Amino acid sequence: MENNFIIPQSPLIKDAVCAFWQLKSYNCPSLDETIMPKGVVEIIFSFETTKLYARINQQSLTIPSCFIQGFHTCPVQLHLTGRQFFFGILLHPTAVKHIFSFHPVEFTNSVIDLTLIDPSFYGLWHHLGEQDSFEKRVFVFTEWLINRLPILTEREKAFNIFLNTHSDIPLSVSDVANQFCYSSKQLSRKLFELTGLNTEQTLLYKKYLQTVHLLHYSDLSLTEISYNCHFFDQSHFIRTFKSLSQITPKEYRSRKSNIAGHIIR
Repeated sequence: MENNFIIPQSPLIKDAVCAFWQLKSYNCPSLDETIMPKGVVEIIFSFETTKLYARINQQSLTIPSCFIQGFHTCPVQLHLTGRQFFFGILLHPTAVKHIFSFHPVEFTNSVIDLTLIDPSFYGLWHHLGEQDSFEKRVFVFTEWLINRLPILTEREKAFNIFLNTHSDIPLSVSDVANQFCYSSKQLSRKLFELTGLNTEQTLLYKKYLQTVHLLHYSDLSLTEISYNCHFFDQSHFIRTFKSLSQITPKEYRSRKSNIAGHIIR
């Protein structure tokens, strides 16, 4: 298996792209993978001819060769066989509207074929597939993106930081509204456009993402994680975690793979 990951350094690209990644797996045996909600907006190109099947929200679907997905509030279940070859781009949520003329909420809990949104993606998929290295694919996508790059406002940049980073400081709806100089209603409407969640749901989702990080990378007990992530108590932590991942924190820790938020069996 080959993994590549890079965070762009160009200030222009950094406003739109969090990271580029690539995954190659050779002669992969038949396996099932569960991808827990990760709180990202992501474009993925698949370069293998083997059909990829997924299950989201109790619905079965065939994964397109080029697609975009937004924030998920339930796991994505995949069945993988043979070779796998993916190239992905993690986008900043506020950049999506500028690039696609759609708010990220349109992609919540769904996988959207990008060629149906913009037929030029079919040519881009071919061009990326012809490249012989991860670095060249990053260059090709960056060149495509240059003409579509948004000029984000400082508030939009602040929203991206808020959604993409963890905080050890407990935040309330009024705290976040004051931070962005919005009323509570304005803030909830803006966050819904970006995540498909209102403000309270977004704050709880951020806590969940922090727990996934701590469960994966730390040896903290469940009680310590519950405390560090500012849940009311451990039962509240477990209930919230299970509502999004459909498993308990203990089950995740015992079944986790080498990639955070991914379970393979």
